[in-house]
Amino acid sequence: MTAVLAVVAASAYAAVRLTDDNASGCAPSGTPIRVAAAPEIADAVRQTISGLCLSAEVTATDPADVSAIIAGQRNVTLAGVGQPDGDAKAPDIWIPDSSTWLARLSNASPTLAATDTVSIARSPVVVAMPEPVAKTLGWPAAKLTWQALLQKMTTDTKLHVGTSEPARDAAALSGLLALGQAASTSAGGQTATTAALRALSAGRSALRTDVLARFPRSAEPAALASGLSAAPMSEQAVLAYNAAKPPVKLAALYLDPAPVALDYPLTVLPGADAGRKQAATQIREALQSDSFRSKLAGAGLRLPDGTPSTGLTLPQGAPTPQVTPPPSATQRAAVAAGVDKALSTWIAVTLPARMLAVIDVSGSMLERVPTAGNATREQVTLEAARRGLGLFDDSWAVGLWTFSTELEGSKDYRQLIPIGPLSTQRTSLLAKLEAIQPKQTGDTGLYDTLLAAYQTVQHDWDPGRVNSIVMMTDGDNDDDNGISHADLLAKLKQLADPKRPIQVIIIGIGPSVNAAPLKQVTDLTGGGVFTAKDPAKIGEIFLQAISLRAAGLH
Repeated sequence: MTAVLAVVAASAYAAVRLTDDNASGCAPSGTPIRVAAAPEIADAVRQTISGLCLSAEVTATDPADVSAIIAGQRNVTLAGVGQPDGDAKAPDIWIPDSSTWLARLSNASPTLAATDTVSIARSPVVVAMPEPVAKTLGWPAAKLTWQALLQKMTTDTKLHVGTSEPARDAAALSGLLALGQAASTSAGGQTATTAALRALSAGRSALRTDVLARFPRSAEPAALASGLSAAPMSEQAVLAYNAAKPPVKLAALYLDPAPVALDYPLTVLPGADAGRKQAATQIREALQSDSFRSKLAGAGLRLPDGTPSTGLTLPQGAPTPQVTPPPSATQRAAVAAGVDKALSTWIAVTLPARMLAVIDVSGSMLERVPTAGNATREQVTLEAARRGLGLFDDSWAVGLWTFSTELEGSKDYRQLIPIGPLSTQRTSLLAKLEAIQPKQTGDTGLYDTLLAAYQTVQHDWDPGRVNSIVMMTDGDNDDDNGISHADLLAKLKQLADPKRPIQVIIIGIGPSVNAAPLKQVTDLTGGGVFTAKDPAKIGEIFLQAISLRAAGLH
């Protein structure tokens, strides 16, 4: 991933130390309190803190990088964010651009739940669009919706939609959430969601600056036709872009329903000593003062309640500002729940992969699932696999095995489709999935199958893709004639090559799965174990599991 700015490591080269040795005799001393702020608000924070009698280091830092550091302290990883630099340290006070970062950390580990936060600014999330393109949609007078944008994205070949990486950009994530909600309420929700995400991913870029650079630099028809047509951005980003007086200005489209706004939560992280806690209280009060708020217009930001800061000129077409109260606990919980699902789906659609799917067909997979309309475990598993397959585009390479005991002579597994491009074998895969039936008298030859699958994926390992095994099973290994758990671990340890990683993802179906021995496997290979205690929830678990493939890749 992009190197974490060394400011969070308290480097003298990357941080600005602020003190106020004034005539009143104020002489700050001691270890400076470290403040990491989103780049667009960092100057206003720095100017305000410089007037306090304390020693501080204020850093303009990408929120994704700070999130990686904080998550790393608890040995968890946020999908799509990656790992921090080895020497990077967390700040004492963090001001990311959005509370969605706090929600993602809390979802990753309850010990990372933030309890001491306050919003110090706001910026609505809009759809940025070249003004000539926006006028064709009735801007600035017309009121547009996410449903209307969704329809144009999936039917209008002239509309080129893009986004920065939602796993690392809060405004892009907010747009993804809004678009996903619109798709879920459309006819054919799953199909609409897939189509929307594929359209969005076709124009994605790693960084927001790369997205902005793809907007047309000329109003000539050819430039407008070839340039980017729309992308989710913060209002602040649009104002900053237009302030540079580009050849073609961006319109800010405020679509209904309004997406989750960037709210710049000031967060005091745990672990500070008494002196730093006192300094944090001073900073917190200063960043809620009129003096600080008078600086927000210069940063293109609104007040925390959503009204314009003094001197801020809103983009043309902006709705009449209204005071908006902070979200309730219920609203925050709903956003937090939606964030991981949206990112899991996004990553499943966009990350290039070479995957071997291995599905349990032992007799216990015939057990009925009352919460899934009394369908069998096999049926709900296959439905999850079919839906997952629908998310993957033709750049994926996928193979399919089934396993039980003695499916082919003494072998516990059977290859139905070798790993190959979906562009040529999607139809065959769907047909094979449709025909899978459990072996009524079959047991679970889990360990023999897992070893064979690992060797198969390793044989033709592809350096340009995430190479993985996704195994779905409802039981423990019960093959008396197969390899032992200890021997499996020993062989995998011998086979594993850090330069040719293979992630093993195991999805346990139902309450009888013992995750402990399986976790020992994935601890060794990389990957993870996910358990759907209620088999009806396997679809959600499948998306979470697939998204794990992004860990450490950025």
